Amino acid sequence: MRYLITGGAGFIGSHLADELLRRGHEVYVLDDLSTGSIDNIKHLKSNSKFHYTIDTVLNRAVTAELVDTVDVVYHLAAAVGVKLIVESPVRTIETNVQTTEVILSLANKKKRPTFVASTSEVYGISEKVPFREDGELVMGATTKGRWSYACSKAIDEFLAIAYWKERKLPTVVARLFNTVGPRQTGQYGMVVPSFVRQALSGAPITVFGDGKQTRCFTHVNDVVRALIALMDEPKAYGNVYNIGSTAEISIHDLAKQVREVTGSKSEIVFVPYEKAYEEGFEDMPRRVPDTSKIKNLIGWEPSLGLPQVLSEVQEYYRRTA
Repeated sequence: MRYLITGGAGFIGSHLADELLRRGHEVYVLDDLSTGSIDNIKHLKSNSKFHYTIDTVLNRAVTAELVDTVDVVYHLAAAVGVKLIVESPVRTIETNVQTTEVILSLANKKKRPTFVASTSEVYGISEKVPFREDGELVMGATTKGRWSYACSKAIDEFLAIAYWKERKLPTVVARLFNTVGPRQTGQYGMVVPSFVRQALSGAPITVFGDGKQTRCFTHVNDVVRALIALMDEPKAYGNVYNIGSTAEISIHDLAKQVREVTGSKSEIVFVPYEKAYEEGFEDMPRRVPDTSKIKNLIGWEPSLGLPQVLSEVQEYYRRTA
């Protein structure tokens, strides 16, 4: 099989490329390197079944040629990270919505099955935990910048499902919950790599808010396994799936675990959201997925726990420092 991965030089995309190539497939990557890195895929350049193009999805001529070349499309290209979302809301909205429009319209011409990556952010400030795919999405006010990301990804979901219902384009949407592992950067606000880098350098580990907010962290290898299995299952078409661990941990406890794993003596300090992001910033106290839908379809559940994730991430940063 031949696969196109938009955003394939990113954290998740590069791991997906690794696994598809390991299984003997041919992989085409399209990435503008705005948040991805050539370092994530440089080890693949010698593989004759790996091809990469440095360009934007919005270059329709380039993207159309790639879509026509492959059998399946993984659309992972997006604006990522809370920091980027708050600082560049126009870029966030335009990148997420416009690139998805381009991918779906081009994939539809040849009816290429298409995966669209979404996010747990779409659940917004809903208090109905654990989150179910058929549950209500509760957004904050439009004056709160962080919700622009959630809304733009919700539009992506609506569009992908509409292409399936109206035009019979095989589409699958997955909402990812805090995917973590080697190659993830803390540059855009991702908490695990940020904590690990701070701990290894002896800098204070900065916890935003009071640290009582809980999250569920999933190893990127488990996520990649789910992405591949979903696109191999025609019954998944036209549906939305949560992908994530259901094991909760508070951000304060996460900081303590990172300090223990790295052997660091870093102080844990608390930074108000207003100082970290913007005045009036809103966060969710809990973000936990109900994963029964994907488990019932393909039997998927995470196999790697947080201790292994933290161990691998700290080893990665020690090696690449």
